[in-house]
Amino acid sequence: MEAIILSKEQYTDLISRLDEIVNRLNTKNEPKKDTFVDNQEFLLLMKISKRTAQTWRDEGRISFSQVGNKIYYKLSDVEKFLQKNYNPAFSKK
Repeated sequence: MEAIILSKEQYTDLISRLDEIVNRLNTKNEPKKDTFVDNQEFLLLMKISKRTAQTWRDEGRISFSQVGNKIYYKLSDVEKFLQKNYNPAFSKK
């Protein structure tokens, strides 16, 4: 077995780097903060009309928040909506 000797400065530097790596890993494991998009961004993202978005809201197909006259959507809800309506490709036999 080979022994490696470090100076106090090298040891301190190594420990601080390890702490930094641990901190980065812990922050990546934290739940993401949900991002909201307004109605205009939603329309552009989905390439739909205002009327279609209104219909989806009225039918309860997509969740939304309303502050005054302003409509907001969580990006996670948009992703859930797309996943729910996902159709896999047909397999050729």
